[in-house]
This record gives sequence, C-alpha cells and structure tokens, in this order.
Amino acid sequence: MRLANALRGALGLALACQGTVGHVLAAASSDDTTAPGTHTVTLVRHRAPSFVQTGTQTSLSLRRSRAAARRRARRKAACKAAHASEYYGKVSIGNPPQDFVVVFDTGSGNLLLPSKQCADEACKSHKRFDASLSTSAVDVAFADSPDKAVDKGGDRDVVTITFGTGEISGVFIKDTICIGTICTHGDFVAATEESDEPFSLVPFDGIFGLSLPQMSEGPHFNIFDCMIRDKVLKENMFAVFFGASDTEESEISFGEYKKSRMASDLFWVPVSNPGYWQVEMQDIAVSNVRMNLCGDGKACQVAVDTGTSLMAGPTDIINSLIDKLAVKSDCSNYKKLPDLGFVVGDHILNLKPEDYVDKGDDGCSVALMTLDIPPPKGPLFIFGDPFLRKYYTVYDRENLKVGFALAKHPDVDRKRQTMLIDLGDSVHRQHGHKGDPL
Repeated sequence: MRLANALRGALGLALACQGTVGHVLAAASSDDTTAPGTHTVTLVRHRAPSFVQTGTQTSLSLRRSRAAARRRARRKAACKAAHASEYYGKVSIGNPPQDFVVVFDTGSGNLLLPSKQCADEACKSHKRFDASLSTSAVDVAFADSPDKAVDKGGDRDVVTITFGTGEISGVFIKDTICIGTICTHGDFVAATEESDEPFSLVPFDGIFGLSLPQMSEGPHFNIFDCMIRDKVLKENMFAVFFGASDTEESEISFGEYKKSRMASDLFWVPVSNPGYWQVEMQDIAVSNVRMNLCGDGKACQVAVDTGTSLMAGPTDIINSLIDKLAVKSDCSNYKKLPDLGFVVGDHILNLKPEDYVDKGDDGCSVALMTLDIPPPKGPLFIFGDPFLRKYYTVYDRENLKVGFALAKHPDVDRKRQTMLIDLGDSVHRQHGHKGDPL
C-alpha cells in the first residue's frame, strides 16, 4: 500500500468518522523567527471528523498511462469524533505570492492545491491557484521529468485520486513555494476536478506533504527535499508541536526544533523503512507492563503521521488490546483505566485514558481504529493526533531519524512522572503530569 499520491493523511488516513461533515474555515498565521534558515508556522486546531481516502488511480496522459495505482485500506470500525482534530497553517505559492491554508502532513509526499482551472463547487469554495498570475509558474508534462514544460499541444500527466465519497484529478505545476521566509522551487499537483463531496466541506485549501521522497510523485515533488537541495534551512529537519487544548498554540518549525516545547530530553529512533516517517515499536504496554503483542522477538512498525486524526493499527492487535483494556461501555470503570504505552526506542510513551477513550453522553469506547495495511508497508500502526498532542516530534531528514520528547503543556511537570519512561535507566527516569504520583 503506497499512500504516496498528492493527497493522503488529512483527507485519507485521518480515520475519522461517518464520511462527510461540515467545517468552519479557520484562519492561520506565520510567526517570523530571527535565525536564518528557520521559520515557525502557527497552526490552527479545528475539531471535526474528516473522511477516508480509499485509493489512488493511475496517472494518465492523453496517449499513455503511468503506473501510479495505490491501494488504500478501509477503516473497519465505527467511531466517534471526540479525538478528531486537524491543524492548519499558511504557505505561499508563486510570484507574486498566493496564500493557501494547508494541512502539514507527514503521511503524504506531495503538495496538492485547487487550481483556477477547476470550476467545480468544491474548488470554488476554496482559494485556487492561478498560474496565469505567477510569473514563475511552469506547466509540467510528466512527474518523472519535473523540469520539462508541456509542449504546445503535447501530452501531460493527469493524476486521479479516489475517495470513499468522491475523487479529484489534477495536473503538475512547478513554481516558487514559500513557508514564511523559507522559499524553494518545486512541483505540485494542481487539482482540475473535485467532487462536491467531501471536498466542498473541508476547511483547508490543500495538503502539504512532508513524508520522505519515496512517497512523492517524482523528483522535485518532495518540497522539504527541495528546501534541502536549495540549502535554505539552518538544519535539515522540522518539528511539530500540537496544543493540548483549543486555546493552546500549535506550531510546526522548519530548520530547527525548540527545547522550549519539550518537558523531557529528546531521544532519537532511526527510520526503519523510508517512505513514511516509520520506526520500530518493540511492544505495547498496559500499566507499564509489556503485552508481547508484536510477537516473540519481533517488532511492530509505526508511522508518525501528523495528518491522521486518530490512532490505528492491525485488526488482530487492536482487538486484543481492546480486550485487555476492558473499557466498560457505560464508563463505570473510566477512572480506573490504565495507562496505555508504546515501547519505542527503549522508552514507554504513555497515553492516559482521556487520550485513548471516547467518552460521551452515549458511553465510552476505545478510540483505536483497525487498519490493515498489506506488506511490504504493513502491518503498520499509525501515531496520529492524540499521540502527537502528548509528544513533541522532530523529523531529521539528514540522519533519517525521528525524535520524541514529552510535550511541554501547562499541566506537565518535567520533574514528575508516569508519561514517558526511559527503560534504559536503572531508576526508570519518568516525566509526566503535575500531581501524578512518583
């Protein structure tokens, strides 16, 4: 399963519920930073379920097809939307710049925006890129020839991306792409057709893919790698902080990570299978006791995905975990539920019941979705927003590793514990919430 095409995480593996819902467009801003080669984008959090991408079709030109079919797994469990959130920020495209609100998605590899050529209502309800207004825009013919302009009357690729309730089609454009003061040039997908559902209902204009280049449409489509190529970053990394509440600021930082956002030391885990920001997970723990759910001597695989609203994993393991957690549907044992931990890089990264249980007027249920991704990419777990609100993550492109630290929220005390446990320390250094017992 290669979730590599123009749109994936926020619109696809968001794993939110019930197809389509209404949204309110949120504004987003950028905060300038003083260090050259760094920039932090303030993200706006919006609570709302998203929708599931079910597949991407082959890219087609007028006279030839291009093998780009990607199968998607379907979500196999009903869910509530209590944990579903999306985070948006601003980017600028072209000269003079045209601004767009996008989801920064580590689970997809391309930039996707609606184009002025799209007359569908779903496009017209969002900001559309107008190539005719940009002096630097170039229509690109084929994904594997990212610098080749379309010949007059010549062929060009058209990529089609399908969803459970709709689809989009688009062409390739090369232009200047800026995140605040950091600018590069690269290729992106400009949508020429979008079905009304679900695209007219989403609050963001597009998706800014931040996966590794194996998931991009072709050379020069991975915009972060374009930044590295153009040497515009202080360090070849970015970092993500998601606020724990609607009022707490969220941000993505390019070219650096911020210790001020961390309530623990940062530890690093190597990428195990490039494409996703994918790492090994040794096991899953309940009340800090390992459950041996990955199998004897085996490691599970997990993708750290900023475009996914919930948490997900293989059906057999998720069902086993649900049985072990034993959440009562009437919430009668909610206050007694254990911490749920993921063993990564010789650390246990714990979540509280409030992070993994949907609790509402109609009762309680485990907010873990089943997702069966076939080999070679799967089986695969997904660390989505509930995990990313608890842990600050750093994505090091140069050294192909992911950094994890306990996120510094107002209720987190570096000297207290139970959330992040260092298994390599004989005294189990732990960090957690204020008021948690030692």
